[in-house]
This record gives sequence, C-alpha cells and structure tokens, in this order.
Amino acid sequence: MSNRNAPRRYAVIMAGGFGTRFWPRSRRHLPKQFLCLSGRQSMLQETLRRIGGIVPLERTVVVAAQEHVRQIRTQLPRLPRGNLVVEPGPRGTAACLALVAEHIAGLDPRASMAVFPADHVITDGAHFRRAVARAFAVAEREGCLVTFGIAPTEPETGYGYIELGPVLDRRPPRAFWVARFHEKPDRATARRYLEGGRHLWNAGVFVWRVDVIRACFARHARAVAAAARAVVAAGARGRAAVAARRRYSRLPAVSVDVAILERADRVVVIEGRFGWSDVGSWAAIGKLWSTDAGGNASRGPVVLVDSRDTVVWGGKRLIATVGVEDLVVVDAADALLVCRKSEAQAVRKLIDRLRRSPYRHLL
Repeated sequence: MSNRNAPRRYAVIMAGGFGTRFWPRSRRHLPKQFLCLSGRQSMLQETLRRIGGIVPLERTVVVAAQEHVRQIRTQLPRLPRGNLVVEPGPRGTAACLALVAEHIAGLDPRASMAVFPADHVITDGAHFRRAVARAFAVAEREGCLVTFGIAPTEPETGYGYIELGPVLDRRPPRAFWVARFHEKPDRATARRYLEGGRHLWNAGVFVWRVDVIRACFARHARAVAAAARAVVAAGARGRAAVAARRRYSRLPAVSVDVAILERADRVVVIEGRFGWSDVGSWAAIGKLWSTDAGGNASRGPVVLVDSRDTVVWGGKRLIATVGVEDLVVVDAADALLVCRKSEAQAVRKLIDRLRRSPYRHLL
C-alpha cells in the first residue's frame, strides 16, 4: 500500500470512567485519569504527550463523560474543540468505541484508529511507538482487529489473558494471531499461564480500520452499532438528539473485548515490552514511585518507622507510621483511607458502602 493510498491514522483517548479504586484522591468529579499519579502531569496529559509522535493533535480524539468536559478542556487546552466526543452515558467500552468509530467515519470513512486508555502508564515511549506503528501496519494490511499483550511477570488474577495462536510476524515487536481470550483467572490458572509462556496480559490498547470495526459492530453488536449511529446522526440538539442519547444510555454496559474481540474471526495481538501498567489499585503505586529499603512508597509529609511494604500518600498534615506492614494510607482534605495493601482492589466495596451511607457526598 503506497503512502498516498494509506488510510489516515487517528488516535482515540478513552477518558471515561470514575477511578473508584483510587478513592479518596479520586472522586466522581476528579477521577483517576486526571490525577498526577506517576509524574508531574496527569495521566491524561501524559497519554496525550506519549502519542504525540504517533498521530498529530488534529487527528486525536478524546471521548469522555459530560461531567468531565471542563476538566479535559483545562488539562488539554490545545485539543481542538471538535475533537472531544461526549458520551450520553457510561455504557462500557463497546458503546464508547462504537460511538467514536461513527464520529471518525463521518470525518474519513477510510481512516484507521488506535485506542488508548487515559489512565495507563508506559515507561518506554520509543518501544511503545514502534509497537503502535507495527499495529497500524498490520491492521491496515490484514483488515483485522489488533490488540496489545504484555508478557506476564507474575500470576496476576486482576487481568484478562490472551492465548497466542500462530505467529504472524517474528520481527520485534512480534505479532501473533489470537487463539482465544480468557477472563480474569484464579491464582492456579494464572500461574499456569505464566509458566506456559503462551499467554499475555490483555493491555486494553487497540488498533483497527474504521470500516473493519464498524462491520464487526454491525455483525456482533447490532443494537450498540445502531445506537451509536443514531447519536452521531442526531447531533447535539433537538428531539432527535434527546431520543438518541436516551437510546444509547439504555444499552447494556459491555466491554469491547466481550462484545467484539472475543467473537471476531481475525484478531492479532502485538507483544508489548514497553513498561506497561494499568495502575489498577493503590497497591500498584509502589511500582511507580521510588521505594525505601523497607519497600515503602510515599508522597507528601510522611515519616515511616520500622514499616514495610506500605504505600502512604499524605496531604497537608503529617502521616507517621510505626511498626506496620502491608498497608495503604491515603489522606485527603475530607477523608482518610486505611486498608491492607493486599486488599487494595476491595476499595470498590467501600465505594458501594459509601453510596448507601450518609457520606455519599464524599464520592
């Protein structure tokens, strides 16, 4: 395919979601992707900077909820106004990506698009850009869906896994046809995947041609495709727009993995070795911040004595620990979280409890 005939490439940043596992720093009005968890910029800002060498800003689209529009405009002031797609409601990544695919198809039906979550950390930008370039080339040439997999380093039960099929390209970063997807496994199964060397963590990063993904939605998720088309066709105002948004908001919340990738015939996985983390809980912060001799990771006014494997994020007041181990302590102006580090994923249970309590205004 010559450069003249190659599809124009777009980048999509998914900036939805509410980051409940990072309460009390993450709130409904300020979810995880707007926090500075790994550096001086927010995770959203770092995502935009990272893909700047891949796709130009004028072909970068951000999709998010209405209540986060102001935050996005503040953090990404150079993003063209027409490049922000607002979801009628949070209905999972399947509906989100069907909507943005319709938006891009209206601009250029021959385009290809790469999809990046706004709340991931990538430490090797050069390798990441090479992997995305390979994914674009494969998706455009093969007319397939492309996802990214990360070689597991531990028997992680919080990720989905991708089982490798035949090799498509042995050159690094290697590309494989996907044999099948596996949902989050138990510990014994995850250990078997780790030792077998034929499974990768599902990174939730995707590349495909717009015509290919639209055809997949039309085949495997017709209601989602129809609702997304209706929202784009109706525009922002009027009775048709209200009806289309209501239709979209009634869709079941389903991931694009379940709705499309697990059902599609031609899916390729690119092996990513670019220092990836989805920073899924406070426990993962220890891998992003520097740690002391006891394995403690801290930020803010903190004093740790005889403490081990503990994550502490201080606020305006001093936090001091003595003789503790395997803890997460996170201070905010109006709330304090203390939990076992090994139970950090269970912060979601706390959020459910807060929704039914007198403290729901703190969400």
